[in-house]
Order: sequence, then structure tokens, then C-alpha cells
Amino acid sequence: MGDLLVFVLSGLVSGALYALLATGLVLSYSASGLFNFAHGATAYLCALVFYELHSGLGWPAVPAALLVVCVLAPGLGWGLDRLMFRRLARVGESAQIVATIGLLVALPAAGLWAVELLADTGAPVRPAENQFGLPGVGPSPARSWRLADGVGVDSDQLITWAVTAVVAAALWVLLRHTRLGLRLRASVDDRSLTELRGISADRLSSVAWMIASGLAGLAGVLATPLLGLSAHDFTLFLFVSATAAVIGRFASVPLAFAGGLGLGVLQNLVAGYASFAESVTGFRTAVPFLILFGGLLVLTRRARTAGVASADSPPPDHLAGAPWGRRWGVWAAGAGLLCVALYTVTTPFWSGLLAQGLAVGLVFLSFTVVTGLGAMVSLAQATFVTASALVAGLLMSRGWPFVAALAVGTCVAAALGALVALPALRLGGRSLALATLALAFLADQVLFQMRWLRGGDAGWAVPRPVVGPVDLSDDRALGVALVALIALVSAGLGALRGSPSGRAMLAVRSAPAAAMASGVSVLRTKLLLFTLSAGLAGFGGVMYASYNTRITATDFTAMTGLVWLAVVVAAGVRRPPYAVVAGLVYAVAPRLLSDWVTESAHLPVILFGLAGLALANDPDGYCAAVPLRLAKRRARAGAGRTAAPRAGTAPGAEQPAPSAAPRPGQPSDAAGTRPALPAAVPGPGPSELTPAPPGTGGTPAPVPGPGTPAGSGSRSAGGDTGARAPSGASRAGSGTGPGRVPGPAHPAGRGVALELRGVRAGYDGGNVLHGVDLGVRRGEVLAVLGHNGAGKSTACRVAAGLLPATGGSVLVAGRDATRDGPVRRARAGVLLAPEGRGIFPALTLEENLALYLEDAGDRRAVYDRFPRLGERRGVAAGALSGGEQQMLSLAPLLQRPPAVLIADEPSLGLAPRVVEEVYALLAELRGAGCAVLLVEERADAVLGIADSVAFLARGRVSWCGPRAEVDAERLTESYLGVAR
Repeated sequence: MGDLLVFVLSGLVSGALYALLATGLVLSYSASGLFNFAHGATAYLCALVFYELHSGLGWPAVPAALLVVCVLAPGLGWGLDRLMFRRLARVGESAQIVATIGLLVALPAAGLWAVELLADTGAPVRPAENQFGLPGVGPSPARSWRLADGVGVDSDQLITWAVTAVVAAALWVLLRHTRLGLRLRASVDDRSLTELRGISADRLSSVAWMIASGLAGLAGVLATPLLGLSAHDFTLFLFVSATAAVIGRFASVPLAFAGGLGLGVLQNLVAGYASFAESVTGFRTAVPFLILFGGLLVLTRRARTAGVASADSPPPDHLAGAPWGRRWGVWAAGAGLLCVALYTVTTPFWSGLLAQGLAVGLVFLSFTVVTGLGAMVSLAQATFVTASALVAGLLMSRGWPFVAALAVGTCVAAALGALVALPALRLGGRSLALATLALAFLADQVLFQMRWLRGGDAGWAVPRPVVGPVDLSDDRALGVALVALIALVSAGLGALRGSPSGRAMLAVRSAPAAAMASGVSVLRTKLLLFTLSAGLAGFGGVMYASYNTRITATDFTAMTGLVWLAVVVAAGVRRPPYAVVAGLVYAVAPRLLSDWVTESAHLPVILFGLAGLALANDPDGYCAAVPLRLAKRRARAGAGRTAAPRAGTAPGAEQPAPSAAPRPGQPSDAAGTRPALPAAVPGPGPSELTPAPPGTGGTPAPVPGPGTPAGSGSRSAGGDTGARAPSGASRAGSGTGPGRVPGPAHPAGRGVALELRGVRAGYDGGNVLHGVDLGVRRGEVLAVLGHNGAGKSTACRVAAGLLPATGGSVLVAGRDATRDGPVRRARAGVLLAPEGRGIFPALTLEENLALYLEDAGDRRAVYDRFPRLGERRGVAAGALSGGEQQMLSLAPLLQRPPAVLIADEPSLGLAPRVVEEVYALLAELRGAGCAVLLVEERADAVLGIADSVAFLARGRVSWCGPRAEVDAERLTESYLGVAR
């Protein structure tokens, strides 16, 4: 019983630290969608600063801890959010993982380098690297108390428990009983909807990162007596705490906190009571990683992929279809010059350094397969390198020839890669990266500790081979041989990419669901990629060990693999030559820095780590960025040369409109974008038409737009001469015909609440809207109708500020708001009720109302008006029926009517009776003076509430006018696109 109590109490100490780190991980992930692999590095940096302030500069422990936890750590989180994390949130998950891993590498090295620089200036700092037995916040030495026979606690443990309990209570109060906490939870639930309610998600993200970094700093200060100052141990602590974050589904702070406490206890119990652990070297230290791997397999859910257009779309290849000489000529010439330089220019030292870079580049080619082709982040590549080299060294010590040992070592690495992949491939993204890292640490702690494999502390000799008359013991000959091997491997990878198997791999990378629907086995393809990558890493590992002439179990640890990943992905993994450049940089850069900048070993590590930061701007690496920017510059120059002839094109001449390819997360209407309509007969000039005021039913006269003389002719669809006015529509300016050619529904004038003028917008360089003109007055309902794919949702996103316009302007109450984002638009009174309910599903009904209605009296008025909502005020909004959810999104607007309401298909998925209630609410809002832009696909019900109607087709307004002028023929022709 005494042993059990000891295990539980000591487990609660480490569990408390896991809980603090896991809570920070959940907060930062929820705020930005980023899993911060550098969270443990933040804790280490804070522990380092605390140690130097307290032990070096002599500060009292408590003030030093408060400065670190309350000032330094939050400031670091704020700075990283502003400089890095916000931009990383917009790139792919692979780039996010690598960038934060780079930060993991850079932060500890930056702290240690700063200590070195301060020591050189004579500051009273102490050596900090790998220091243990350090004092904490409490008394030093720590005081101890005996609770029972063999059971005791010390002051450091009590402080850790007490502080963790206080932090848990404070977080609960913050998140559950403050407006800031409510907004943070809303941002976690739906970031874009938070901004549509006028709440800055960027500011909330900064607050979340500050809190998360503060928690990391607190964990670092509290862990100083337990872990000392070992960046390696802090990093391991972080990865174990990730299991608790998985328990919380990266969303629930309470679950993550409780999971961290339970994880610490479980770890101690397994290590203490697993009797077989005595015979397995390293098992006790590997327990956390077993728990991490098992937790990831059991608790991680794969995200739903149905309907995803592209999981990881490749960047544009400006050399696609180019001849071989243009694609590979520069690289072939560079390889030839390097071979010549090895024998003519370089000294023996630089020949060896270049050969080392080429050997590392051969290893880095494995990342081209797993990450470049497969879009998977493997953190176990160093494990495959070590395993292959150890097996090859073992066989060569038994008399095997080099080539045979190389082949067996490569096969062992490939088999190990397949074993790692089989359980891990059901995961994806960050979970796959964490799983492979856990297995890499398991190999370091257990597999490579087996004496028969590791060959003792000295390892195995791996002599360089002799190939016929060529002795590769000469660095120059080895360098040339490595160039030849790299060329062969690159050619093989190029052939693979162009083969049916390669096309299947690219399909799985870009759109797994679509690939599966096409008959491609996603699991088999990923397994093949992982196995091939592991085998290639093993092949390169044997050659690298041959360069060093020896291999030990500690040459290439899991942490070394993290540095490798940061270096190679920062250069680029899409093409093999980029990996070779990364290998040369990895070998040569430290020497250049040592000769010309500083002899400190920390600066190269900092630079290698910070190279990952460049992925925020160039997610495909700096090698890929250079030719891409040159291609863009040439394209702009070419566009400039053709601009003059286009400028002279006659008015009304047809201009082709680019089609938009759908991308992940864009509205479904973008997928339906069609080519431009045939050109219409050109009119004398553009004009804007104003429908009659609500209820008059009269025919409005043409009103000139800005800078357009009165009496000008019509503009065809949406102001684009490439569209045709509906059949039978009269020419603009007559004022007598039954039709209306499109233009802004209202001019910029009194009463116009929202206006779109010649708006063009789209996704990924392709336009969905081609010159849309719309306007809605206060106290009016403008119904925008159109078939699926017409561009309705895109128009809503542009009007609300979610999607920037590439052309034209957006005016709110006469003010140009084109450059305003969703937050400023919402604060100006423009509110979007998005398609699919504008609610926060994880918040209760009461909390949803409280986000919009701060005053409790306003919320009571809503409950009085809608008793059913009052009965369910404590229910999560996601558990309400569809009608109740739509009522919840619209009901608070009756208490605080916005200036403009953009309702995107509010009847979607609702019963007819509920649709009538929704439209009644919209009519009531119109009566309160709200301008309602009502977007619908169904025309039958919406015409009963609309004052004006606009038909949208193929990204253009094909007709706009009063509701009274909409007849069955025009509805059929303009809306359905056929004449009766």
C-alpha cells in the first residue's frame, strides 16, 4: 500500500506538469489550429531564464518566477503569434508541423547562446546546459515531510500541487464566468463566425497564445527541480503531455487537464508494477512514449474527408511540359561542376565536407518521398538511418561484403518502416507525426540499447568500400560516387512520379477521398510510400555511416531527425535537387559560421530552426520560392506587354472570364462557375437602375452611377459586356419595358445601406463573380435568386468581408468599406447569417445569446418572445433542432436590429412551417429599418417577402428589378436559364 501511495503522489507531480502543458496545447490549438511542437521549448527557455535570474543574478525566487511567468512567457507567446503563428494558420499542415519543430530546435539554442554571450561580457550568469539538481521556487534545499512509512512529500511537490490547483480554478473561472472566456470558447467553436459577430479572432488568438505560453512558463519554472535544465527532457515532457491533449480532443481544457493528472499517475504505476521491465533495458524510461503511441491510436479520430476538394493541392509547376534541358539542365551542370571542383579546386578538408553534405543529401531524399510525394510528416527517419547502419555494421563485423551489408541494411530499414506505418497510417497530420516520433523515442530507449545490435559504446566499424579500381576512402572519389548515386535515385523518383503508381500517390496526396472513389487503395499507397522512404533513408544511412567509417547508437537520435526535417523542408521537398541543396547547407553552413561569425555551436542550430519560420511565407521552401517568383515576374512582364492591345479593344467586345477551380473550404457555388456568356450588342455606356421603393410597384427611372452621365445606355450582365441581357428586355433608359438589365439595385444615395459596385471575386486566382452590382436600402428586402453555383454564397462572403474583392467596391452606408475585414463590417452594422445556421454548437443557447446581447434584460425579452428557447437555455446549441437553431440565430436581432442583415439561404433544410416563421422574422426586421439581403435558391417562398429581386447567373446579375415585374416567363428564363 505504501508503494502505491508513493507512485500516486509522485505521479501527481509529473501529472500536474503534464496538465499545465496539455492545457496550453489545447488553448493554442483551439485559437489557431496549430499544434505547437515548440511548447516544451518555451517551457525550457522560461526555466533557463528563471535559473539565471535566481541562481546567477541572485534574484529572490518568487519575483524571478513572477517575472518569467507573467511577463516573459506571455510576451513570447504574443510575439510568436504576431510574427509567425497567424501566418502559419493559412498554410498546409505539413508546413505548420515543420515550422513549429524548427522553433523547438531554435528556442533552446537561442537561450543557451544568449547565456554564452552574457558570460563573455562578464555578466554573473552560470553554466546552464544540462544542469541538474537545481533549486525551485520553494526553499533550497527542499523541506520534506513524512506522511506514513516510506511515504513522504517535499516542498517542491506541495508547491506544484497547490499552484496547479489554483491555475485550474482560475482557468475554470476565466473560461466559464467571464466575457473573455466566452469569446475564447466561441472562437474555438467557430473562428469565422466569431469575426462575423464583430469579435476580433486575431486578438483572441493572441490572448490564447499568451495564456498558453504563460502556462508553459509556469510548468518550466515548477519543473526545474525535477528536470533540471535539459532541453531534451523538456521536449520529451511536451510530447508525453500531448497524450493528455489528445484525451481532450484538442478542444476541451478540463479533459486535457484531468488527462494530464491521470497520465502522470498511470506512467508511474506502469513503470513501478511492470515486473518484466527489469529485463528490458530502457523500458521504464520508454513508458511515456508507449502511452503516447497507444493514446494516439485509441483516441484520435480521423477527420471526415467527404466533400473535400483537395487535401493538399500542389503548387503550380511553371516548368510543366518543359523539355528535359530546361527542367534539369541547371542541376546537371551543377553536379558536373561539383565533381570537377572536387578534383581541381577544393582542399582535402572541403572535399570531405562536401562529401558529407552529399551523404546527408542522400538521406534527405527520403523526405522527398514521404513528405514531398506523400504529404506525410515522418519524425522517425533518423531511426531508419540508425537501424540500417547498425545492421550493416554488425554484418560487416561478421565478414559480409559492403554491398551485401548495404542491401540487407536497406531492407531492414524498409521493413521497420512498414512496421511503423501499419498502425500509424490510420492517423494523419499531427497525430501521425507524434506517433512516428513516439516510435523513434522507443527505438532510442529500447531497441538501440540491445547490446547485440548496438555493439557497445564504440559501435561498429563501417569501412568505405572499394569498387574495382576506385577506392572510396578518398573523399573526392566518395563525393563523385555520391553524386552518381543521387542522380540515379533522383531519376528513379522522377520515373516513379510519372508512372501510374506515382500518379496514384499524387492523387492520394491531393484528395484521398477522390482517389479512393477512383479505385486507388489509400492505405496501400501510403504504406508503399512509407516503406520506400524508410528504405531510402536506410540506404543513405549506410552511406553516411561509411563516410564517418563508424556507427554508434547515439549518432542519429530522434532529436537529430527533428533538425533534419526542419532543414530539408525549409529548402523544399517537392523535388529531389532541393533535398541535396539542404544536405550541402546542413554540412557547410556550420563551418562557414564558425569561420566568419562565431565559434558557438548554437548559432547554426538557431538558423536551421528559424529556417522553418520562412515556411509561413514560402510553404514549399526557399528553393522552390526562387523559380516561382521568377516565373511570376515573367508572367507579369508578359501581361504588361499585352495590356496595350487589350486596352484598345472596342467596348462590348467579348472578354474571356477566367474560371475558378474549387478549393477546400470555399462555398459550393464556386464549383459551379461557368465560362462567360456570349457577348451582347454593346450599348452606349453603363448605367445603374433603381427599382421602385418598397410597395410602390412602379417602374423606376434610370439613375446615373458615379461619373456616368444621365441617360447613358445599359450595362450588360453585372456590368460586364460579356453577358447578354434577358430576351425581351427593353433597352435601358426607356423606362417602359418590362425587363431590367442588371446594374446596382440602388445608386449610392440616401437610404442605401449596402452596395456592391462591379464586384469581382473568386478563389485561387479564378473569378467566381464577374462584375456584380447590387444595392439594398434600409427597410427593404432584396432577394438574390439563382441556381446552385451561380455565385450567391460568394457574393454574401464578399459583402460580409470574409472574402476580399479582386475588383470593384463595397459601400456600407455610402462609405467605401472594400478593404474592411469581417470584424469592421460587423461593427459597422453588416451582419451575415451564414448558410447552415449562424450558431456556436458547443456553447449553450444562453451563451449564444450572451455573445450578441450583453444585457440580461435583452435576453429575457428574447425568452419572453420565444418561450421554447427559454425552456432550453441551458442546452448546447448543437443539440437543438434545425428550426430552433435558425430561430436562435435570428431572434437576438429583433432586440438589436443590425443596419444590414445578409441571410444566406435561411430556409435550407427547414420544414415549410418553420420557413414561414423565419420569413416572418425577416419581415419584422425590415419593419425595424433593417436592410435585408436575402439569398435563396428557391424562388417560390421568397417572392412573398421580397421588395426587389435580382437574378444571379454565372457570377453576374442577369436581371434586377421590383418584385412586381417578376413574372413566370422571366423567372423561367433568368433563373432557370431556359425560355418557356
